[in-house]
Amino acid sequence: MEKEVYPKKDFYDINDLLKIMKILRGENGCAWDREQDHASIRMNVLEEAYEVMEAIDADDKELLREELGDLLLQVVFHAQIENEADSFDFDGVCDGICKKLIYRHPHVFGNIHVDSSDEVLKNWDSLKSRSKGQETAYERLTSVPKLLPALMRGDKVCKRAVNSGIKGDTKEFAFQNLKNKVEELERILSKDDEIEGKIGEVLLACCNLSNIYKKDSEKSLTMAMNRFIMQFGDLEARTAEKGASIDQVPEEDIKGLFSAENNDG
Repeated sequence: MEKEVYPKKDFYDINDLLKIMKILRGENGCAWDREQDHASIRMNVLEEAYEVMEAIDADDKELLREELGDLLLQVVFHAQIENEADSFDFDGVCDGICKKLIYRHPHVFGNIHVDSSDEVLKNWDSLKSRSKGQETAYERLTSVPKLLPALMRGDKVCKRAVNSGIKGDTKEFAFQNLKNKVEELERILSKDDEIEGKIGEVLLACCNLSNIYKKDSEKSLTMAMNRFIMQFGDLEARTAEKGASIDQVPEEDIKGLFSAENNDG
């Protein structure tokens, strides 16, 4: 099989990426790349997106540049698969997002006036719903992707519900609702078949509280888990220094891992 030769350059751009992807999927390209379809590489999009997020959280600019490239590759890959099927190509993807951005920013490209970023977001949601033919609040809620991580989906669902005009957009309401759900959970702890559903209601109430405070539930839980892991490691190390194992740690010390007092560590 004749190998492809691609010119060496000091700097490659998007046109090079498109050409390289086409070669990889071509007759003399890579056997693995040729075998892939949308379904076989669907999880790659999610994995690369999370790696972009990790680079952002680490404030690592070089890593971010690399991970954005990996994510862009997934877009180019999927677009090339459709290009081969004469459905659409990468230019079509760019055309679609450009039209969407112009349509959803009438305060920039049109004659609509807004006074704050909150108004921008509400106008964006309204235009998005209109473009997708969503006439009811229920339709806007059901359009939140079901494959999103549950807390991320919960944030979006709560935000759209509140933006629809229902009561519940105050800090007092959201916090009281969370307290009520925790109390309800405590009352049904003996009913095993109800616990899972009630825990879900508590978590959804947390999402609503996060939304009201403009926080990210997924990030909040990640931060708490990271603290827990570090504190667990410290406790295990201290225990080992005493010649004991983690399963011999007193119950009170274990409870301390989950207490609010230790969340500053």
